[in-house]
Amino acid sequence: MKRTYPFLVGVTGGLGSGKSTVCHFFSEMGCRLFESDRVAKELQLCDPEVIKGIRELFGSNVYSKDGSGKLELDRKKIAATVFSAPDKLEALNRLIHPGVSREFRKAVVEAEQQGTKILVKEAAILFESGSNEGLDAVIVVVADEHERLERAVQKGMGQREEIMRRMATQWPQEKLMAKADYVLFNQGSFDELKKETEALYGMLLVAAASACESH
Repeated sequence: MKRTYPFLVGVTGGLGSGKSTVCHFFSEMGCRLFESDRVAKELQLCDPEVIKGIRELFGSNVYSKDGSGKLELDRKKIAATVFSAPDKLEALNRLIHPGVSREFRKAVVEAEQQGTKILVKEAAILFESGSNEGLDAVIVVVADEHERLERAVQKGMGQREEIMRRMATQWPQEKLMAKADYVLFNQGSFDELKKETEALYGMLLVAAASACESH
């Protein structure tokens, strides 16, 4: 049976590596983009089971309502807890991961129906969560640790000490690179990163065509 598109590509990398920028470039080139972290945040505000689980893990007071009655989540409070309590971080990931996987399967079906050639799945903890399973290729974006820290600070992701604690909870870049099909080094300018991404996109198109022809 001949395989149909889409070709499924995972993109991951440590905090401040530039993976979101790479995914933005892929989107501009015509790839469909599935942002796991954005979907996870949405589930925390709309999925009853996830909301219930978060309340049990962190207490009901992490949720509140704004002036219009819209549910809000104190993400800073949760972040402060999970990055000093790895067991709670693992429990939170286990709680959210099934919903993200469900939404990704929907995205795959939609991409197939629309004839999308490449579907890119961006995920901060792609390997850690096991969500690399079933993907055709995985790209790891890497950068100098000092540069990553500076980018994260500039983006307002927190104080330096807080960001360094978050980085320490993630897999080392060497471990990610060992599992990657492609490694994209974000060591230069914005334009240089775009050129590198364009070159990699060409390689992915060839791989996608080959995968579909061989089935």
